[in-house]
Amino acid sequence: MNNTVKGWLLLVAAILSEVAGSLSLKAALDHPGFYVVVAVGYLGAFTLLALVLRTGMALGVAYGIWGASGVALTAIGSLVFFGEPITFLMGIGIVVIIAGVLCVELGAQAAKKEKTA
Repeated sequence: MNNTVKGWLLLVAAILSEVAGSLSLKAALDHPGFYVVVAVGYLGAFTLLALVLRTGMALGVAYGIWGASGVALTAIGSLVFFGEPITFLMGIGIVVIIAGVLCVELGAQAAKKEKTA
């Protein structure tokens, strides 16, 4: 498996780990056992993010996608698991986050092409 594919797979795992930790934080308010999941989720997320960077992915790309995706997925997970609403304005925000992530990735690809040209 090449480093690019490995980096993206690790990034997805880091995002999911962070989202699990964040959602578990809300669950832990009523069920304190979830604090273990919070700790493991955040520790796993940062460890995986470090591994992503070792594959050569740029920090701005990795952290930007990790952070933005985590916000969007946590909002969606809050709706699914806790019945928290997503308003129209929040929905627009999630779409803007997705567009921002795409812009960061496309910009990173363009910068790579310029560097090799």
